[in-house]
Amino acid sequence: MPTITDSPSEGSPVAKWVAIDAENAKVILSGKVDVYSLANTWTQVRAQQDAWLQNASGNHSLTFDASQVAKLDGAGIAFLIGVEEAQQKAGGKFDLLGLDPRYQPLLKEFDPIVNLFPSPVVKPQRSFVVSTGMATQNLIEDAKGLISFTGHLAADLFWSLRNPKEVRWGDFVDTAVQAGIAALPIVGLVSFLIGVILSFQAAIGMKQFGAVSFVGPLAALGIVREMGPLITAILLAGRSSAAFAAEIGTMTVNSEVDALVSGGLSPIRFLVVPRVLAGILVMPILTIFADIVSIFASMITMLAYGIPFINFYNGMLAAVSLEDIFSGLVKATLFGVVVSAVGCLRGMQTGTGAAAVGISATRAVVSSIVMIVLVDGIFAFISYKTGF
Repeated sequence: MPTITDSPSEGSPVAKWVAIDAENAKVILSGKVDVYSLANTWTQVRAQQDAWLQNASGNHSLTFDASQVAKLDGAGIAFLIGVEEAQQKAGGKFDLLGLDPRYQPLLKEFDPIVNLFPSPVVKPQRSFVVSTGMATQNLIEDAKGLISFTGHLAADLFWSLRNPKEVRWGDFVDTAVQAGIAALPIVGLVSFLIGVILSFQAAIGMKQFGAVSFVGPLAALGIVREMGPLITAILLAGRSSAAFAAEIGTMTVNSEVDALVSGGLSPIRFLVVPRVLAGILVMPILTIFADIVSIFASMITMLAYGIPFINFYNGMLAAVSLEDIFSGLVKATLFGVVVSAVGCLRGMQTGTGAAAVGISATRAVVSSIVMIVLVDGIFAFISYKTGF
């Protein structure tokens, strides 16, 4: 005898699970089948189906009888699809009988059912050769984009010198304020800590040779020529370069950059040139501020080793020349160009999607730091050869 299980809802059964034998079963719907009547029926029938599928073997077949349905809504269709999907996933056969023709269009909207329950796609593993080739191709494409952008930017910077009245000086001032004045607190804090740490670490080694008095001049020289511009550039990369990439990236996602091109305006002149000019202006100023704060911190630190201010000051004047200061400022200016330009480039390379702007900001920071180190290395080699 078949086993029949009634699932009551609001006093009348709407679903019957009929287990005919180990290989055949039937689900019978009757009456008003909606989201309310299926509240308990759905889970009960699905649990019975799962238990039957575990014990079934071979070509098991399930028949869904909807000939006694008086009313069927979207919840009933979803119930039908859920039962069918479980049956097909187990490799069995599914038959639908007696469904009123007026419900057929609703059912066909979800056909084929595999589109509703896509199987996870396993990405094929790339070989080492393929991965290396793709990475090389991406690197070459990125280098091409960087070279092209550098050429356009150089031409437009020259254009801005010839046509200063056409430069968007309002954006220049806003960017200079955000990247310069607003960055003074963090630059001052980090520079102070760098001055303290550099002096303490140098004093530990120099004390062994009785040369603590030389720590101040050496620290001041290192701060002016290297640490001041480098630390300021890294802070500007993490703060302003990411901001440039996010701003222009958002405009790219919203097709505002395309609108500029459609209107006959150059995105580089309109968006990039003011930001690069602001970077060129604020970077040396921030570097001078960082140098002063770091040297002051080093001066305070050396008091702990009995070095008076006047001795520190005289030693610094003997070790640091105007050429050293100018060398650091030239390097800082190059860093300003690199940081602002790379941030704008990554913003204009923003793709589509919700995560595109965040990816562009991340790429801007990473690329800026890499370019800063590269430019610093080239400048160090030039300084070694020329003595500047």
